[in-house]
Amino acid sequence: MSFKYAGRFNSFVFKNATVYDAIDSYRNMKGITHLEFNYPEHFTGYDIDEIIRRKGHLGVNGLAVRWRGADFKPGDFTNENPETRARVIAMCHEAVDVCRKLDGSVVTLWLENDGFDYPFQMDYARGWHQIIDGIREVADYAAGSSGKKEIKISIEYKPYEERNFAMVDSTGMTMYLISEIDRKNVGCTLDFCHMLMKHDNPSFGIALAAEKGKLFGLHMNDGYGWQDSGMIFGSVNPVLAMEFIYYLRLYNYDGVVFFDTFPIREDPFKETQANIDAFEKINALVDKIGMDEIAKVIRSKDGVKVSGLMLDMLK
Repeated sequence: MSFKYAGRFNSFVFKNATVYDAIDSYRNMKGITHLEFNYPEHFTGYDIDEIIRRKGHLGVNGLAVRWRGADFKPGDFTNENPETRARVIAMCHEAVDVCRKLDGSVVTLWLENDGFDYPFQMDYARGWHQIIDGIREVADYAAGSSGKKEIKISIEYKPYEERNFAMVDSTGMTMYLISEIDRKNVGCTLDFCHMLMKHDNPSFGIALAAEKGKLFGLHMNDGYGWQDSGMIFGSVNPVLAMEFIYYLRLYNYDGVVFFDTFPIREDPFKETQANIDAFEKINALVDKIGMDEIAKVIRSKDGVKVSGLMLDMLK
């Protein structure tokens, strides 16, 4: 099974490159098939038609909405200022419009400010219903109608950072929220580091989302589980990475694999290429051992056999 890959724009932009420079780098990188932008930051001051021209053979997977600025700090969908909350939803609508123009498929929502830091700081039921109602409104706008392409709305959870407690903090809570929103074009994006931070098993998350047809996106990285480390995929938890790819294959994941890693001291071109190479090598290991053989070990529920399988994978 082959996969489609995208890299993180800010890996280049934070090192004084332009969005155009990043597109040029990705266009010349071995294995990259798609682009994935943040909205509005990767479009402010840039021409969409020029982005389309420069991307060449690369597809566009989608956009992630980012609400930045002091007005949004008290909350995104849970913001109690009606004008600010209306802007939050309007920005999602704008992102859907841009996604359609770029022939993308997914708009990702990470609710970075929808959480709390202190007891008595959140009316939990009210905040929960504000999130449901807001994302429903966005999903209805993104639904295919009048000849417009349907855009998927994908919710990305993170247990903490930027708030001490996020309202949507786990795979289970995300799936519950998707069920409550009850729109066919709403699903989830699973971030490997975020799952480690929550002590969610990443592959269990795939199974929960993919069983329902709600796995719309992936943010691949690695870390130690206590912060959003954004390290090269498979560099810290190679066995969990192997299991993750096995389950992606088991559920025939056909979306884009987006590498959400942070090359603070590394060369961004080499670091992104290292992510692709790691993913491909681990995928080849799954091939070598065989899906049926791995399934046999899983069904045994035998820790000794599992240990043998992991050692075989690491040879």
